[in-house]
Amino acid sequence: MASNGAGSERSATGSIGQNQELKALVSLIDEPDPGNYHAIRERILAYGLEAIPELEAMLDRHFGESVQDRVLNLIHEIQYDDIYRSLRAWIADDSHDLLKGFFIVSRYQYPNLDDGEIRSRIDQITRDVWLEINDDLTALEKVKVINHVLFDIHGFVPNRSDLHNPSNFFINTLLETRKGSPLSLGILYILVSQKLDIPVYGVNLPQHFILAYRQGYTVDPANVPGPEDVLFYVNPFNRGAVFTRNEIELFIRHSKLQPEPAFYSPCSNKVIIRRLLTNLIFAYEQLQKKEKAGELGRLLGLLEHPGAS
Repeated sequence: MASNGAGSERSATGSIGQNQELKALVSLIDEPDPGNYHAIRERILAYGLEAIPELEAMLDRHFGESVQDRVLNLIHEIQYDDIYRSLRAWIADDSHDLLKGFFIVSRYQYPNLDDGEIRSRIDQITRDVWLEINDDLTALEKVKVINHVLFDIHGFVPNRSDLHNPSNFFINTLLETRKGSPLSLGILYILVSQKLDIPVYGVNLPQHFILAYRQGYTVDPANVPGPEDVLFYVNPFNRGAVFTRNEIELFIRHSKLQPEPAFYSPCSNKVIIRRLLTNLIFAYEQLQKKEKAGELGRLLGLLEHPGAS
């Protein structure tokens, strides 16, 4: 017992010592010498997320604009590094949790998002569908129930007037405004469906993200079905309208695209998050926010080159 107490005491003492060191480092953030400041900055960054409360406290003090910029840049760098590590871990974990991937990307713009609150709001939508659905319904009837709950009861609509606004691609703004892009509405549709074991998957069709309803009634995120398993397709940007492969072929011809199997096949969660990042990069480039586009490009690189560090 005595040795455990001594160990706890040493641990507490070490923690207090680290906290004091962090406070001391943050208090030196106005260091004028560039070389000395670089050393201070690196030591603060090594604390990671633990440093953010101390840095945020500095913002309430009366410092010049240059010091405020230093603090804000440090906070952003720490938060970005955490998002980068989180996305890399999600990829390594086989990316079965699509909501987690969506949440990680959304934290780029909203670093203080509450994962529990987001999941709770999606669970509520899922419960509303569950109350109106049963195993005796056909696939088409189940889709009609989902459409009714998402688009009639909860009022989700496509944001046609501002399609490339970055806010269309974050889970929290989608849930708050009820407006989204084909991709964000499609992801929500997938999340609700698969929670109820309704086999709806994304399809990475160029220019328009659509959904595929798999034949059978099982969901396996680790085993994405092929095009031969698709019963019909769903357009999340048109209130869940159902259509067939023929409509995809017509769209491909009108768009002068070279047909590819991927245009008809359910895709993986990694492909969905890669498309999400690509859309966000384009949205920020349209707004001339090249720094944001560049940072998101680094995140995209993790999905295009999984071994990147």
